[in-house]
Amino acid sequence: MHFSAKTKNNIVLYLLVALFLSAGFYFLLKKETLWFFVLPLVLIIAYYYVVSLDKVLLFITFFTPLAINFQDPRIGATLSIPTEPLMFGVMIVFLGNLLLERSYNRHVARHPLSYLIYFSLLWMLITSFTSHLPLVSFKHLLSRIWFVVPFYFVAVPMFRNKKNIHRFLWLYMIALSGVVVYTLIRHAAHGFDEESGHWVMSPFYNDHTAYGAALALYLPVLAGYLFYPGLSLVKKLLTLPFLTLFIVAVIFSYTRAAWLGIGVAGVVLLLVLLHIRFRWVIVGAVVLVAMGFIFYQPILNRMEKNRQNSSTNMERHLQSMTNVSSDASNMERLNRWASAIRMFKQRPWLGWGPGTYQFIYAPFQLASERTVISTNFGDRGTAHSEYLGPLSEEGVFGLLSILALFGYTVYLGLMLYHRAEDKEVRVMSLVITLGLITYFVHGFLNNFLDTDKLSVPV
Repeated sequence: MHFSAKTKNNIVLYLLVALFLSAGFYFLLKKETLWFFVLPLVLIIAYYYVVSLDKVLLFITFFTPLAINFQDPRIGATLSIPTEPLMFGVMIVFLGNLLLERSYNRHVARHPLSYLIYFSLLWMLITSFTSHLPLVSFKHLLSRIWFVVPFYFVAVPMFRNKKNIHRFLWLYMIALSGVVVYTLIRHAAHGFDEESGHWVMSPFYNDHTAYGAALALYLPVLAGYLFYPGLSLVKKLLTLPFLTLFIVAVIFSYTRAAWLGIGVAGVVLLLVLLHIRFRWVIVGAVVLVAMGFIFYQPILNRMEKNRQNSSTNMERHLQSMTNVSSDASNMERLNRWASAIRMFKQRPWLGWGPGTYQFIYAPFQLASERTVISTNFGDRGTAHSEYLGPLSEEGVFGLLSILALFGYTVYLGLMLYHRAEDKEVRVMSLVITLGLITYFVHGFLNNFLDTDKLSVPV
């Protein structure tokens, strides 16, 4: 009797699962232990690592919003369970296949965006050797690689099938909506006040700003599905509850940076619809960023003179992004930024090493800039910026690499929108680009790309 390869694989899978279930019942009855029942799940995942890495990637995507941080003292690091170990496994399998087969999709490998990623990783490697804390830097580099390999080098060929793009988006959004419902229920028990809004999303998101960033990232995508060509009216109506839920969640996340990102994405959408040439948008963005870095000190001084408490009122809530002297979180953010700039000035070319900011910035704080939430040891977090963090840790080329990656990604997305003939591709490329813009703007105020919660979708 002849069996297809797929049938043979399924037979092997069923036999192995039956074997492990039998062993599990034996251990339950004879040894009174349940741990062996975990092995069939491990076996199934291992099976898909071999036969379909795409499905493992989608599995990771679904569990990313649901993952919980676990502190492992043996390796001196915090892992997101179950996603980061699974991503590490994908990286090992991918690199193993690459070494054995010595082949990979040439279009992806030689794409300009890939070269920017190569440079970014290479520069991280170089600055890890020159790092003030080499062990910390090499760990940081390794974690960056196990984020990049699965969700770029494995995912991009997978996304050539448009169905996988939709699966990827909806798996994350469905799981995130579960977290939103959980968060809103907990928040309602506290009267939806702002203070509790900072922590009710735990243990799934340790910070309300990361939670808000994820929500903002997917708002344009959900809105885009309402206009997606070929999508039935019923499916569009089913999208509405998700969109409404996410809007409510963003409001009660009390995340000002998320609103800022959404606002900028809205402006970009308007420019696109008005057919403003993209080159002028890029020139304007580059000029604004350059001016921000050149005149950062006067800007900080001006912001510190602005005295207004943050409020749950939406208008004042948005205004408080620049009202820092009586808002501890904003004041501390300025303290981190100023410390990062001073670190950069001392090591402008190679920086202090990837991942080292949180261990080194303490001596760079000024007494006049410290806040009630500052620490003498400087052990509470990062530079609060996707841009100043690399600048202080990897020097000027670290900043340039992240700017090039973000800028070129937006360029690709908007060019695809303008040049694609397929309406589905046009809509999807536009809304995904707008979603990414919300995070790239958010990145001026916070940094979460060293976590799975944002590195997976971004």
